[in-house]
Amino acid sequence: MKRSVIIGVGLATIIVLNLVMFRGRSSTNAIAAAPPNAARHAIAAGPGLVEPVSEEIKVSAQIGGNLAQVLVDEGDRVTAGQVVAILDNVDFQARVKSAEAELSLRAAELRRVLNGARAQERQEAAASLAEAEAVLHNAETEQKRRSNLLADGVVSRSEADDADRAKRVAGARADAARQRFDLITADAREEDRSRARSEVSLAKARLEEARAQLEKTFIQAPINGIILRRHRKAGEAVSTQFESPIVTMADDHVRRVRVDVDEADVAGVAVGQQAYVTADAFGERRFPGHVVRVGQLLGRKNVRTDAPAERVDTKVLETLVELEDGRELPLGLRVQAFIVRK
Repeated sequence: MKRSVIIGVGLATIIVLNLVMFRGRSSTNAIAAAPPNAARHAIAAGPGLVEPVSEEIKVSAQIGGNLAQVLVDEGDRVTAGQVVAILDNVDFQARVKSAEAELSLRAAELRRVLNGARAQERQEAAASLAEAEAVLHNAETEQKRRSNLLADGVVSRSEADDADRAKRVAGARADAARQRFDLITADAREEDRSRARSEVSLAKARLEEARAQLEKTFIQAPINGIILRRHRKAGEAVSTQFESPIVTMADDHVRRVRVDVDEADVAGVAVGQQAYVTADAFGERRFPGHVVRVGQLLGRKNVRTDAPAERVDTKVLETLVELEDGRELPLGLRVQAFIVRK
């Protein structure tokens, strides 16, 4: 019995000692990662991740379809507006050609309305009018002659009536020829010109729409930067119904570090303060920078270490540190950040 009590007391003592040592190690995690004397000068310290100044941008297509080409690979540098992928667009090209043909047709109709008849049509109408007037003149002369002959009893009433009828027919034909000549030579009516112009405007809008749809099949880089990941290859489908990025890119000409500042240290952190980061891979080398943004909402930790004693429920404030020259640091690298007084 006494032996069991002694063993129990011994086990309890060992457990207590381990807890004390465990807490001591966890409370010095941040300081252990710092260069000599770093903790003495820093007003806040915390783990962070290296990221590009633009953060990561997922480049997707604005319309669904099958990828005809993916023109970039991981690690390629691109410029804003550079085509990084092309969707299958044969049908979109056909729509553009159809819209161009429609616009040409409507434009020709507008010119016809504004210009009126051709010179040949005007000449033909003038000749027809002259001919009809000549026939009318002859019919009038013949009608008068037969009317006089009827009075003298030389011709019959029916012959005089025939002459009257021929005169009326000739007069009607002359009127028709005159109206056609006036129609051909007159300017177009305002409603005809307005309608023709509206048809041209509509055709232009359809062409612009077709070209815009075709342009969307060429996926362009939104910024200057580097391709971090290529998610899809030629032949695969993309959709607007769900997230289907083609590539992920970023502007990496400036490096930033997203730092988890413990809630106990947030009172001393402000935009503009000097800072620096260290990384195990670079020994005691410091990468200087300055605070460019301080979060307004406390949250859970974003950066996890490999320490088994790490607390994941710690409240932290996201803080962004922009590095002066950190291009050697790979994106996504875990670092330790230190914020110092101005």
